[in-house]
Amino acid sequence: MATLMHAYDPLFDPLTDAPAQSQQYAPTYWVATAGEPPPDDGPALDGLIADVVVVGSGFTGLSTALHLAQDYHAQVVVLEANAAAWGCTSRNGGQGQNAMGRLYRSQWIAKWGEQTAKRLDAEIRSGFEYWESLVAQFDCDAQTGGHLYTAHRDKKIAFLRNESRVMNEVFGYKTRMLSQAELREEYVNDQEARAALWEPQGVGVHPLKLAFGYLRRARQLGVKVHTSSPVLKVETRDGLHHLHTPGGIVKARKVAFATGGYTTQGVHTTTRSKLMPIQSNSMVTRPLTAQERAEAGLKSTVFITDTRTLRFYYRLLPDGSVQIGSRSAITGKDAGNPKHLDLLKKGLYRKFPSLEGVPIAYNWSGWVDVSHDMMPRIVQPDPSLSLYYSFGYGGNGVSSSAWAGRRLAQRIVGQDGAQWDLPIYNSPLPGHLFAPFRRLGQAMLYHWYYLRDEVI
Repeated sequence: MATLMHAYDPLFDPLTDAPAQSQQYAPTYWVATAGEPPPDDGPALDGLIADVVVVGSGFTGLSTALHLAQDYHAQVVVLEANAAAWGCTSRNGGQGQNAMGRLYRSQWIAKWGEQTAKRLDAEIRSGFEYWESLVAQFDCDAQTGGHLYTAHRDKKIAFLRNESRVMNEVFGYKTRMLSQAELREEYVNDQEARAALWEPQGVGVHPLKLAFGYLRRARQLGVKVHTSSPVLKVETRDGLHHLHTPGGIVKARKVAFATGGYTTQGVHTTTRSKLMPIQSNSMVTRPLTAQERAEAGLKSTVFITDTRTLRFYYRLLPDGSVQIGSRSAITGKDAGNPKHLDLLKKGLYRKFPSLEGVPIAYNWSGWVDVSHDMMPRIVQPDPSLSLYYSFGYGGNGVSSSAWAGRRLAQRIVGQDGAQWDLPIYNSPLPGHLFAPFRRLGQAMLYHWYYLRDEVI
């Protein structure tokens, strides 16, 4: 019997609310164009037992479950509070970058030294290449060609030039700087862009089509994916974890949390206050005509990010529509305020004045899992408990989550490896005692970021 799904609640806030349950998808472009969702296994029932329970059915959770089943023949159950891939995975911009977390490579060097930075780069680059191999296996509207960082003001050109130098000289990449004229000739006539850094590693995808591919493959391998089954709390008794769901208790020898920006506060102490969920807003225009694309100067489908702290990211989609996203709302209760959609519209029109008035077909919001130190973790946070997590990607999880899920599976089965002493593996996420109150500081920071990005 089909599960009764409730209306989508755009005001849900993981920092203050209990887990959502049985909600319909957010009204995203991806949901509207992904086709019928694959079958799942329905709500979890009382008495279910598994070797490993993975909490969350987004990119990370599905990758983790897939590798546990494929590589180690584990009996795996995935518990999802709503519909499969309901959270970050069906709401992002579909931009697969050779990155993980919020820090640039020059910041890695400053923080950990050049030797560790090079090892971290090799690890993340391997992850990106692995993800590329997965993208090639699934029908997910892949758009190759790399990634562009655009300097939205003249003063940002030196920053991009330095990052390009570091990537090439230290890490062996082949990035290049583009002048404004070269950018407009080869890629896009963004009226704000003063210059750009192009990196060859970058693929745009339809994220929900990709996730549905993961889901089908995982279930073919025997993974059970139970939707409408939020984990309300986890208790450990005699070495066995009891996961409380509305349908009853699910028991597991090991538990992996892969809930990203939708990690709520009360589920377990190891995940409480480890993330700062940040609201991201996105919209998609109706498909543009060839003339409209020509007038706007949209010549390429390479995805683009500007250099604002509260950055805009955008791209031309395969059907000719334009997707653009940014940060705006602070709390869930404010997510539906029309000013956030207006901010995206104004951002689009600044870049492409000729698009003013083009109808907006979709707009939505979602939560990004930003860690307190801007880098993710794939760890067993407490060696005495067989509990694991992988999150904190900071908006760069589309590609890095596939490798993170593979590494998380390796951690769960106890596989050794030299990589475990790298910063993303060798310590838990730092916590924050007053995480809910960080919203006050966030509001002030957003105002400062605006002044720094646009005025100073």
